[in-house]
Amino acid sequence: MPITALQIAGPSAIVSWIIAMALISVIMLTYSELSAMFPVAGGVTRFPQYSHGSFTSYTVGWITWLGVAAVPPIEVLATLQYSSSYIDGLFREEAGTPVLTTTGIIVSVALMGLYTVVNILGVRWFARINNVMVWWKLTTVALMALALMAVSFDGDVLTSSDTGGFTPFGYGAVFAAVSSGGLIFTLMGARQAVELAAETTKPKVNIPFALIGSIVICGVILIGLQIAVAGSIPRDVLTSNGWSNLFVNDDIGPLAGLAGALGLVWLVVIIRVDAVISPLDTGLIYAASAARLSYAQGRNGNAPQWLTLLNKRGVPWTSMLLMFGVGCLFFLPLPSWQQLAAFITTATVLAFGAGPVVMGALRRQLPEQERPFKIPGGDVVPVLALLAASFIVYWAGWSTNMRVFLAVGVGYLVLVLHYRFARDRSHIPPLQLREGAWILIWFGGLALISWLGTYGGGLGVLNGPASSVALVVLTVISYAVGQTIRLTASEVNHNIERQRIVDTNAPKVSL
Repeated sequence: MPITALQIAGPSAIVSWIIAMALISVIMLTYSELSAMFPVAGGVTRFPQYSHGSFTSYTVGWITWLGVAAVPPIEVLATLQYSSSYIDGLFREEAGTPVLTTTGIIVSVALMGLYTVVNILGVRWFARINNVMVWWKLTTVALMALALMAVSFDGDVLTSSDTGGFTPFGYGAVFAAVSSGGLIFTLMGARQAVELAAETTKPKVNIPFALIGSIVICGVILIGLQIAVAGSIPRDVLTSNGWSNLFVNDDIGPLAGLAGALGLVWLVVIIRVDAVISPLDTGLIYAASAARLSYAQGRNGNAPQWLTLLNKRGVPWTSMLLMFGVGCLFFLPLPSWQQLAAFITTATVLAFGAGPVVMGALRRQLPEQERPFKIPGGDVVPVLALLAASFIVYWAGWSTNMRVFLAVGVGYLVLVLHYRFARDRSHIPPLQLREGAWILIWFGGLALISWLGTYGGGLGVLNGPASSVALVVLTVISYAVGQTIRLTASEVNHNIERQRIVDTNAPKVSL
């Protein structure tokens, strides 16, 4: 990830991290208020159900599920990239990017199968040690940064003219790295505090701290690693290859290669161990989460009832099989880590972009509702949060966004088929398409601006200032429509009560 960011933006990737932290923090502020007010499981899909109804909830749920289901494949890719020094033929170079070969795809499918089988068998101790794994990851990153700083850091290469200066690819690359360099993808790990809000005992304190605190702590550590890596690249490598073609013993993985080139053999061992442990843990957890999301959609009536089938261990095995099938499909159009990371970033930010609109609407719908944690400033923060989400999606580029919006279109086709051919219509809630108009306006506008923009294969019709103005106008219109066309207070209360009944009657799920 630090190497990828350097390839996109050079040393100015350090600034990209600061921008990413600021944008994600303002989005998560809205969820701090929502999750403290309604500490429920899976809040990212349930809050839109409260304020704008089933269509909005389904849209957010579908995109959320796509983003989560794409994480196990990206962890498989991370594992294989570090395994490629032991196993030949897993990757080939395409336009300077390692992509899976046929053999690589077969091995990837096998690893996805491992994630699926372990989860179906109900091996839950992976979930129990997840907190330990989080601290392992943070400690490893901090140790890498300190070791590189101590051994070979040369701050001059960050600004030296013979290495391209601090912004070798211009300021546009700084923004591109935010979405395409894996920065947002990494920081969005804070989302788990929203999904697991029901398990906290002090939502007023714990949820805001978990959301904003985790972004700040992880961001500071990762900025340290980014600076350490950038300042540790040998000068001769930069003068001969440049930032965009970094190649430091890449056959054993970029970070391990850098550590090896600097003689840090012990660090190479730690990085290689982490390259297996961290993706395995993350892939297993997100595979379980993806199955839980599709199970919940089935329970809410927005997906077929066969997704709610449980085995004797309480695992939604049909949802797990769906995750496996869709996860494997990601290897075909998105066969590299960077492409998958960009896809997940756009999908996740689109889903979480609903939070600002929902927060503003619920303030108008339920003004007397107790809000243990309330963001001051009226509509200022939610509008800025929706604008932040708009920019993150735009910077991902048209080549990525095109795939995401096509996937959204597939989701709507699935929804139409579900409403048309469902056998038991008693489980299906009213669609409430009118109240979901704002999200169609926002998605449609983002797709158009991205297509006309300058990032990731866009037409280049809208330059930097023009695209920024267009995004601001789109954000204000989308937010205003979301506040104007919303459910009534009685409908909101009905949805909240309906969700409570669904939770009460739902079988116990063990993941």
